Amino acid sequence: METRRIDPVNCSVARALSVVGERWSLLIVREALDGARRFGEFHSRLGIARNLLATRLETLVTAGVMRRVPYQEPGDRQRFAYELTEQGRALRPTLVALLEWGDTYLADPQGPSVIVRHRPVDDASSCGEPVKVVLECAAGHSHLAPDDVCRTPGPGARFVESS
Repeated sequence: METRRIDPVNCSVARALSVVGERWSLLIVREALDGARRFGEFHSRLGIARNLLATRLETLVTAGVMRRVPYQEPGDRQRFAYELTEQGRALRPTLVALLEWGDTYLADPQGPSVIVRHRPVDDASSCGEPVKVVLECAAGHSHLAPDDVCRTPGPGARFVESS
């Protein structure tokens, strides 16, 4: 009996991984979220080979995750800094989710090396407490367990026949 299933090639996960699925790409985004902007900063923080860093930065710029911004130190030639775009900043929940998973299953016995916190500021709207990613449906049901969610066809779904 043949059944229809969603075409795995027409998938936003696959598209996202084509941009940020390589290890260094998400680490570059992590460092940018923590304030790195210049090539040298990424290089020294990550210890990545210069040619590989240049390639990954170009991929992120081409994909719209980062943008190149010219700058020039006095007496030096023009260079470029790298800033996250809105699309790049929107990767923070992805990184927090990966961090949570890593802390749960891969952390050192002493515990996690980093804790993501609600940035403390001088107003009552933030508190400095740890942050976590929560699955929530459009009806407002939150803290859904992984087995409480499933994939269903969306408006852009394509189907393949399978037996």
